[in-house]
Amino acid sequence: MPVVFTAFIVLAVAAPAFHAQQIPYAPTSEGEIPEAILGKAGAPRGGDLAYFDEDPASKGYLAEPEGPGPRGAVILIHEWNGLVDRVRQVADALAAEGYVALAADLYSGRTGSNRDENMALVRETLDDMDKIIRNLDAAAAYLRSRPDVNGKIGAMGWCYGGGVALSYALGGENHDATAIFYGRLLDDPERLGAIHHEIYGTFAGLDRGPSPEQVERFVAALREAGVENDVHIYDDVNHGFWLYVDRDANNEEPALDAWERLKAYLKRTIGAD
Repeated sequence: MPVVFTAFIVLAVAAPAFHAQQIPYAPTSEGEIPEAILGKAGAPRGGDLAYFDEDPASKGYLAEPEGPGPRGAVILIHEWNGLVDRVRQVADALAAEGYVALAADLYSGRTGSNRDENMALVRETLDDMDKIIRNLDAAAAYLRSRPDVNGKIGAMGWCYGGGVALSYALGGENHDATAIFYGRLLDDPERLGAIHHEIYGTFAGLDRGPSPEQVERFVAALREAGVENDVHIYDDVNHGFWLYVDRDANNEEPALDAWERLKAYLKRTIGAD
């Protein structure tokens, strides 16, 4: 018998409003982890953005770097609990690296505060993947319309968002980069052959969803499909280690390597002309 969850979902409109400001160019130096994933970042400095006309309740978060550009743009796709400040702070960190960063909202302004609430939101939204794709296409269209964007767009996400990022690479508007942090995977070379850009992946050796074996099958399928990839499994860390480095001191070394790989990946795929 299926289990039915009764969940009270928190509306994100309860969060404070942020005063948007452009973010100065201040990339991390070699060997430096961004404060956003260490839990040391200040309040988000960007602002809310209604980018998806089909669903006015969806409110993304836009972080704009200073200067005229042109520059690449990144769509961030939240975890299973929705668009929360940790994701906004990562958007700010990417803006400080010189990218226009838009954190999408796939939950119509809602966030979850426990497993039952989060899973209710995951199930509801994954039941309408077409709407998710339209939401992200709207985010990409907004970014492409900006005069400071060079036309190159990447998508990245964690857990729920990592799986969605892969689905978007397969079914969304053409874009130039996909970064997956421990999300749902495929091992079908025929389907993965629809991807026409390099894939970045960061995964955890202690994770069971996806497990290292699932990641290995994913990489084998990418190779068979002829899709370039930079995928790494980090030993002795678990699911969520990168976005929440501060949960365990053992996360720092692999998180730094994953960050430096991500910076290099974004530079070669969507960096400014």
